[in-house]
Amino acid sequence: MANTIKIKALDGSPVEFTDTVIGQGGMKDVYFSPDKSYVVAFFRDKQDMFAKDRLQMITGTYYDRFFKQVGGDYWKELYCWPTKVVEWNGRLGIVAPTYQKHFFFATGSKNGDFLNIKGKEKEGKWFASAFHQNKNLDPLEKGDWFKYFIICLNISRAVKRMHAAGLAHSDLSYKNVLVDPTSGRAAIIDIDGLVVPGKFAPDVVGTPDFIAPEVMATIHLKREDPLRKFPRIETDRHALAVLIYMYLLRRHPLRGGKVHDMDSIKDEELSMGAKALFVEHPTDKSNKPKLNQIKPSHLAPTPWGDVDKLPYTICGPYLKALFDDAFIAGLHHPNLRPTANQWEDAIIKTIDLMQPCQNKSCEMKWYVFDNSKTPKCPFCGTPYKGQLPVLNLYSKSPKGQFSFENHRLMVYSNQYIYPWHVNKRIVPNERLTAEQKKPVGYFVFHHNRWVLVNQNIPGLKDVDAAKEIPIGQMLDIKDGQKILLSPEEGGRLLIVQMVNN
Repeated sequence: MANTIKIKALDGSPVEFTDTVIGQGGMKDVYFSPDKSYVVAFFRDKQDMFAKDRLQMITGTYYDRFFKQVGGDYWKELYCWPTKVVEWNGRLGIVAPTYQKHFFFATGSKNGDFLNIKGKEKEGKWFASAFHQNKNLDPLEKGDWFKYFIICLNISRAVKRMHAAGLAHSDLSYKNVLVDPTSGRAAIIDIDGLVVPGKFAPDVVGTPDFIAPEVMATIHLKREDPLRKFPRIETDRHALAVLIYMYLLRRHPLRGGKVHDMDSIKDEELSMGAKALFVEHPTDKSNKPKLNQIKPSHLAPTPWGDVDKLPYTICGPYLKALFDDAFIAGLHHPNLRPTANQWEDAIIKTIDLMQPCQNKSCEMKWYVFDNSKTPKCPFCGTPYKGQLPVLNLYSKSPKGQFSFENHRLMVYSNQYIYPWHVNKRIVPNERLTAEQKKPVGYFVFHHNRWVLVNQNIPGLKDVDAAKEIPIGQMLDIKDGQKILLSPEEGGRLLIVQMVNN
């Protein structure tokens, strides 16, 4: 029977844990508290005074800045942040909350959980791989494509908040992110290695697949060499772009068909470092994946490994542009990489472009509208049937003029309009109030016509008919129609474009 050990954290508060190791990471041994509400993780190797100072900053100053301010509860959902520093038997350790229930596999893998993952934590690696998606995961654990956009949105927000505080994770990867595709939740873990520029240097170079090219290209240099590159905010940006690409497309953006050296170790250093090349580069096709080298499990039933059948453009124009910035312009020029805030904005606009597939048995269930007159699901090939309203968003400038925002909202039955659609000055981020999170209108296909139901849009107006639509009333949607959502500065005007298929 396990014994309970009682100690005091460095801040003087009591800490208890049972003396049975429940998990081992690359650097730490992990123990449960008696009630399993938190874990205590001790470093196996002796840590120096700088490590102790870093942990005290993370659990003290930075914890307070993140979680003891207005909106702090929001961020607790997106991190597993250590709360205390402890010492026991000469070993330094941390206390952290136990992962939330939804981050553990409920059913495990296919065919009687042959991988024995039921009850294990949902490391992101399980969901960023075509092999696992096509062959190993129980369909009940996989979620749909829409949920992966929500996952990427949550990760982007968490990274944005760290970078805004001047912190870099240093080892952002699918190993250090927990995801739940059934709900779209995500949380960043292993916070204890945060990099504070000028104060705390990185402990690690990162995880293979996510190490930035400039770090990989100089990994052979001595640590004190001025040319050696280490993890920082810019390398986090590379890792974030890789994560988003892999969650949405189940393949790596740099692992293609090009061989740089017959020595596998040298080839890895070159293909992920100095010679890194985007597998979907528009002009240099030399690293395009070769179908005869792709495992069958990456091609069926969903052909994630085939960049011709499922190119990155299926993620929509906003993400396509950022993937270009990350893997073409910024691949070897870190200052050109998209910020986490840019990813957040682009994902939000892409979610507005998403359309449910009309094939009820479609595995991914959602796709991004391709701005064509004949839209179809790229996963199952099902064409859209019926009238499809596309709403082009215009916003009112201080001078009273409306200008197009390169932002569209797709319509489907029970698609909602939120306050941030009504007025561009309301930004859909972590600062939204409870009231701003409530829908103010919705669309429905009613008696063979599309209508907008006004739930709570004061002054909703059919501009062409010069008619206001009171709250609780419906407005018929027609091609070319102008709908004013708000006359205020930043208020939106919708112009309807009807795609008939």
